[in-house]
Amino acid sequence: MQVKSLVPDSTLSMNRSPNTIRLPLLITGVAGVAGYNAFRYFSAKYPGQVIATRRADNWPLSGEDIVGCDADNEEQLARLFDQHQFRSVLNSEGSCKLKSCELDPAMAWRVNVQSVENLLNVIGNADVRLVHSSIDLVFSGTGDGRHLEDDPTDPVTVYGRTMAHSEQLILERKPDACVLRISLPMGVSFNGHAGAIDWIQSRFQKSKPATLYFDEVRSPTYTDCMSPLYESVLRHDLVGLFHAGGPRHLSLYQIGQIVNRIGGYDPNLLIGCYRGEAGPIPPRAGNVSMDSSKLAAALGQSPFAPWPLFDEHVPQEGDWHYARPPGQPGSPEYLAEVLYSRPIPAESPK
Repeated sequence: MQVKSLVPDSTLSMNRSPNTIRLPLLITGVAGVAGYNAFRYFSAKYPGQVIATRRADNWPLSGEDIVGCDADNEEQLARLFDQHQFRSVLNSEGSCKLKSCELDPAMAWRVNVQSVENLLNVIGNADVRLVHSSIDLVFSGTGDGRHLEDDPTDPVTVYGRTMAHSEQLILERKPDACVLRISLPMGVSFNGHAGAIDWIQSRFQKSKPATLYFDEVRSPTYTDCMSPLYESVLRHDLVGLFHAGGPRHLSLYQIGQIVNRIGGYDPNLLIGCYRGEAGPIPPRAGNVSMDSSKLAAALGQSPFAPWPLFDEHVPQEGDWHYARPPGQPGSPEYLAEVLYSRPIPAESPK
């Protein structure tokens, strides 16, 4: 699939006047790392004015203002809108499980595309601010990365194809919406295993190996930076398609090195390989790193700190994670301080 942006650059502007968020706010996809952290951020700032949705069968995820609602069920979604009269929507709904999407394309289409179509149908012509999270995996990553917004999409996975299709649905049907392509959101999850850090760390904690790719490159971001970005975009009239990836581009293997060393885990548990050496399902993208300078220009500043923040925490070679400098043994507690959360810049790495 190769799709060019349907929104001309002339419409991609932002009104920098001091607007307020249109409340109440609906956040879909609270089970994901980006949605979960956004819900915690917004519900703390606007108590009683933020509702989050999860899949109806995801009963372990519960709490005040979290509602079970399948967005691919238009009737359920319409009832929720009738009840709360939402004026803003942050749409983070979707299934990002690559293998599950490959094995069940109908499910992927239902959750990643039909849910967006239903949301657009329910919103209709109402004056509702819509911000939609897409993904860097709409690209194959066959080139040198640093993708721009007008690069044609060419996903290698069912997940990527459904997400690219959803982008175009929104750009066609609601041109006053904003679509943000994100990468790997780095923050806590509701169940402790929904995010990239979660999965890698869980393998090491169980003394199990984690195999990660040398040649899949992403643009990770702290959710501590992503949530304020969502707020800024919801406040203003930023419209169209924007890349929202962090400024530090890392391979999955490098991310594994960081988690391993900062967490103080056995370095022998990290295994690296190239995508071509892996199994056929799911297919893996290559260098899908994104250039987010267009977003920074629209905002007047870059919204993202590098992940990880400290240069000392960035691998310099393939065996970097084996080195444990004196006084820097690493620990899960320190990992939580500097990888799950954006640390205070004045802090010194341990």
